[in-house]
Amino acid sequence: MHQNLVLPTREEALRAPRGDLDLYVCQVCGFVFNAAFDGSKLAYGADYDNTQSHSPYFARYMADLAGHLVRDAGVRDCRIVEVGCGKGVFLRMLVADSVSGNSGIGFDPSYAGPLVDLDGRLRFERRFYDEACADVPADVVVCRHVIEHVPQPLELLRAVKRALRNAVAPRIFFETPCVEWILRNQVIWDFFYEHCSLFTASSLRAAFEQTGFAVHDVKHVFGGQYLWLEASLGEEPEALAMEAGEISHLARQFADEDRQLRDEWLARISGLMSQGKVAIWGAGAKGTTFAHMIDPDGAGIDCLVDLNPNKQGKFVPGSGHPIVGIEGLKSRGVTSAILMNPNYRDENMRLLAAAGIALQLVE
Repeated sequence: MHQNLVLPTREEALRAPRGDLDLYVCQVCGFVFNAAFDGSKLAYGADYDNTQSHSPYFARYMADLAGHLVRDAGVRDCRIVEVGCGKGVFLRMLVADSVSGNSGIGFDPSYAGPLVDLDGRLRFERRFYDEACADVPADVVVCRHVIEHVPQPLELLRAVKRALRNAVAPRIFFETPCVEWILRNQVIWDFFYEHCSLFTASSLRAAFEQTGFAVHDVKHVFGGQYLWLEASLGEEPEALAMEAGEISHLARQFADEDRQLRDEWLARISGLMSQGKVAIWGAGAKGTTFAHMIDPDGAGIDCLVDLNPNKQGKFVPGSGHPIVGIEGLKSRGVTSAILMNPNYRDENMRLLAAAGIALQLVE
């Protein structure tokens, strides 16, 4: 399913195209990819919305990350290109910072807003970043949660490298989900059709080194769920040192236990439904995937709740579940909600308390 596509009617949501997941693991480097991926099933346009910054927790995370770039990594007085900027929230942080002196241009077909802002220092183009964009000069390239959507990630990296060819001391910052975290924690709702290319720390480093970047750091962030890479231009090596680690073992274990994990969730939710209505907390990729796994016909789960007002009042593609705001939980009589990401538990408990809503958060 196209997880972050939100549709205005249930009928349109039910007609949304579907695709297959046929995941393979490279036993040399640990790269994971969907061999059945068909990009023509996806539409990254105005109805696509993966904005997470409506969550105060995630907004603080992004602000801390932007602060790290400007204050610790020295991203100042730079021309920044953001590949896949979404609605432009993170790039705006980097350019609007009073001490940065930065200018920026963001590329994303789903961008919504003014094309020029901040006295011309901030610009956006509603298109994909590809070969045609490689002539846009940059000192810094930022790319967060894009490379996992690209079926040929090395081509993206080569285009980025060409954009930096005239920069004096260019730097690259990438963020992407960590597939090892997904497998190790057996998060069965964290494999999405949109994510056709998934990386371990080792395979991410190998991809950059293979395309001529010098990798300075790859670390786990956001509670281990994401990988953060920092690099500069280097030379393409004659040979690569690659390591798959435990990924093949973890993948086999995940595949062996997938059906049992789904059955356990079905039993848990059946028990919760005997006590009242059940919701899924989060109408992003995780929540949409979980809804399809557990309730593909939309007959059991009452709704999905999301803080993003642009999603509220709309419907989940494929299953057709309605998306509501927090206040909708009370009016619909929801008594329990499945929490898709434990990072947000404390925040959600505070939001529920402030709204005077008592329900059980399940994870």
